[in-house]
Amino acid sequence: MKKLSNFILTIILGVILSLFLPWWAVMLAAFLSGAIVRLRNVAAFFVPFGAITLLWIVNAWMLSNANDYTLASKIAVLLPLEGNVVLLILVTGVIGGLAAGVAGLFGNQCRAIMAKED
Repeated sequence: MKKLSNFILTIILGVILSLFLPWWAVMLAAFLSGAIVRLRNVAAFFVPFGAITLLWIVNAWMLSNANDYTLASKIAVLLPLEGNVVLLILVTGVIGGLAAGVAGLFGNQCRAIMAKED
C-alpha cells in the first residue's frame, strides 16, 4: 500500500510541479514523496523511478504524437539511435526515472535521519 501511495504521490507532484518548474521538478517531486511516504530497501529507488519513467514516457509520447513524431525523429537521428523514435522515448523516460530514483532515495534517507534525531 505504501508503494502504491508513493507511486501515485510522485506522479501527482511531478505533474503539478512540472507546470511551473523545469525538468528537475520531477526530482523535487520524488524527494518530497520519498520524505513523506517511507519505503524500505530498493523500493525507495525503484518506485519513484517507475513513476517518473512512466510519466515522462507518456508525456514524450503525447508531445511527439501531436506533431507526427517530426522533432523526435530528427533528434533520434542526432543521437546514436538510428532514427528509432520509440527508443528515444524509452531513453527519455529512463533518464528521468534515474534522476527521480536518486532523489527519492535521498528523500527517504533524509526522512530516516530526521526520525533518528527525534
